[in-house]
Amino acid sequence: MARGISYQAKDILFKSLSELYKNQALDVYGLHGLPKIKALLPNEFPAVQASTKRSDTLFLLEDDSILLLEYESNNRFIANHLKYLDYAYRLLDTYYKTEKQVRPIRIVVIYTSDVTRVEEQLHAGDVFISSKAVLLCEFNGDAIFHAIEEKIRNNEPLTAEETMKLILVPLMQSRYDRQTMIEKTIGLAKEITDEPTQLHIIAGVLTATDKLIDEHYAKKVKEWMKMNKVLRLLVEELEQEKELAVKAAMEEIEERMKQTLQETAKKKAIDIAKNLLDVLPIHEIAKRTGLSIAEVADLAKEMEASLHNKEPQ
Repeated sequence: MARGISYQAKDILFKSLSELYKNQALDVYGLHGLPKIKALLPNEFPAVQASTKRSDTLFLLEDDSILLLEYESNNRFIANHLKYLDYAYRLLDTYYKTEKQVRPIRIVVIYTSDVTRVEEQLHAGDVFISSKAVLLCEFNGDAIFHAIEEKIRNNEPLTAEETMKLILVPLMQSRYDRQTMIEKTIGLAKEITDEPTQLHIIAGVLTATDKLIDEHYAKKVKEWMKMNKVLRLLVEELEQEKELAVKAAMEEIEERMKQTLQETAKKKAIDIAKNLLDVLPIHEIAKRTGLSIAEVADLAKEMEASLHNKEPQ
């Protein structure tokens, strides 16, 4: 079991976050007016180099635009936006090759409380890229944490907005250091009796704090997650999905091979039939090649017509 989860950890986080964010509005980030989230998308882009480039989170919105959501703890504006430009190019290129259309891309950058001032536009002559900034230094993480903590301790269900806020608490303004808030938030999530919500929050925190979390602690959390009943069900579901996908792929390959073999055999039978037309009757050729009498007769007509066209006028 442990081995399976270690290989599938990224898939589990992806599936859990997909269920959390689907049909959610982005108002919790202060982003009003954006379409709701339609789906979470795979966030890896093929690179020219051997390495793989990966954005933090990609969403498909209800208007079929792409939302590129990034988490940053620095204000290296130019370097970061050049990185987003690279991501945008890869997205545009991928969708254009597969769909023959240019998809609109929106870029939102969530800055941890370490960042208090940012820029949102980068001009480079005819090239221009802009983003929308969410400054978590403007959010009181301690107050939000304690309000949600009280609801959890009273065994009250969390709203979707509270769930999404709790995920971001470790990145907000707090009297505690970042790692302490990560541990406090995950510790509080473990107290939630609704296991899907519990798993969604922990998966969200691991994703949002991926660049900041202590690696040893993150490993411990993933070890704990292995014992989660909902996680085990997700693992089984993912294994079934992958098994079905592999089966479908193999069936498609077999069908193509069968079709190719049939086409090759048919071509060979036609070639043999053409060579026998001068020496055997049509019904005998059909019997020997497996072609129908009508097919052999059509070949005979084609060859006769071809010979007639070659005769000098």
